[in-house]
Amino acid sequence: MPGTGGVSYPLLPAPIHRLFPIPQPSLETDMPDQATNTADMTKPPAGAMTTLGRTLGSVMEAGRDILARRRRGIPAAANSAEALMMLCRDLLDHRGEASGLALAGEIIAGYQQLPAASRLDFFTSLATEFDVHPDAIVAAAERYREQPDLENLWSLNRVVEAPRQKLFRRINMVPDGTRTLVAMRGHLLSTLRANPGLRGVDSDLRHLFISWFNKGFLELRKIDWSSPAMVLEKIIDYEAVHEINGWDDLRSRLGEDRRCFAFFHPALANDPLVFVEIALTDSLPDDLAPLLKLKRTSPPAKRINTVVFYSISNCHPGLAGISFGNFLIKNVVEELKKEMPGLKTFVTLSPVPGFRRWLVHADLEGLVDESLIPRVKQPMGKVVENGVYEALLKLCAHYLLVEKSGDQPLDPVARFHLGNGARLHRMHGGADLSAKGREQSAGIMVNYLYDLDKIEENHEAFFDQGKIAVSRSISKLLAQ
Repeated sequence: MPGTGGVSYPLLPAPIHRLFPIPQPSLETDMPDQATNTADMTKPPAGAMTTLGRTLGSVMEAGRDILARRRRGIPAAANSAEALMMLCRDLLDHRGEASGLALAGEIIAGYQQLPAASRLDFFTSLATEFDVHPDAIVAAAERYREQPDLENLWSLNRVVEAPRQKLFRRINMVPDGTRTLVAMRGHLLSTLRANPGLRGVDSDLRHLFISWFNKGFLELRKIDWSSPAMVLEKIIDYEAVHEINGWDDLRSRLGEDRRCFAFFHPALANDPLVFVEIALTDSLPDDLAPLLKLKRTSPPAKRINTVVFYSISNCHPGLAGISFGNFLIKNVVEELKKEMPGLKTFVTLSPVPGFRRWLVHADLEGLVDESLIPRVKQPMGKVVENGVYEALLKLCAHYLLVEKSGDQPLDPVARFHLGNGARLHRMHGGADLSAKGREQSAGIMVNYLYDLDKIEENHEAFFDQGKIAVSRSISKLLAQ
């Protein structure tokens, strides 16, 4: 799911490597203070070893003993796709609770040790061996057509569900099950385009994740310098829009004039699902650089009236397509309004990550002066002629308002915010002159305005009528 910017992900949901060296911390100045914070929004969840966790551990230990006796002391090997599939078949057919949990634990360990080159064989086996049976579906549908009662409906429901869903639910019952399935889907998605026959496996995992990660299970937490160090390291690792360059940069982004909020899930304790970085200002932003400065002059608290969402990062590739960002922004707005009732404006400063990719391949005849077409398609430098600058702004407005993927905006960030009920408010050329900003967005950044009185109205109009809420200043660009 896109957020404020283009989404890039680490390969695994809980990377043990760092994207850049982090200096050895000084106990007094560099590492965050881990003093207890009594605010509910910043409290970490209870430790993983809860009473339920200890009980599961005991049951699984008993199950391992049972399996060992049945196997005559020879542990199951799961260092290949076929060996892992044997465990999966056993788990699907298994009835004993303790040994079933132990089998699920072996599958998790086996998948984590499975060589990357063997994953495709494993996914292919899941897709073919644990798929639905068309003949059974036809027979059940015929019985329901002849006698549409509850028993026949339940029978039909059972046969249209692939057996692998039952497998995934059983894997999910043991510690680290959810995390492993999320990682598994992340690996699966990376091969899906080349292997469309695996779409059924992806569909089943996504179907389950929509239930397991629904809003009722999510915990909103404020991230600050007193948050657990392991959480702060993950924020550094997962930042997908504007790289965080070590502890000093992170400390700056968690300063008094900044906020950071994240959604967490009980099954992935202290591992954020999505987080948003926020600047508190006294004016609408038109340039990225001041927001990222480590040393800056903050406006007096009494003048702060604007909330700027400048980065939203999704943390787990395996949760792509599971909507978190829209809930996150709305919940954060509510929290900030409670903290600072004087806040008036809620706005993003967002890149346009698909603009240059579209621009290079688009037919621009009739959109701008013919003599400018070769020039706007050239790689953008840090200095741009006025004519090219104005043409780029006009083309970007066209891209955001006219170009579609299906019946929605082609740009993923625009699609996210406009679908959330925001308004396409202002565009700023030269707002992000970083290499990434110039390569993806031609340096252009956009303010999407969240007008609290019109969010729901804009949301309904977007999805029911395909209508985009847009300011007059941007609409005028198309008429030039």
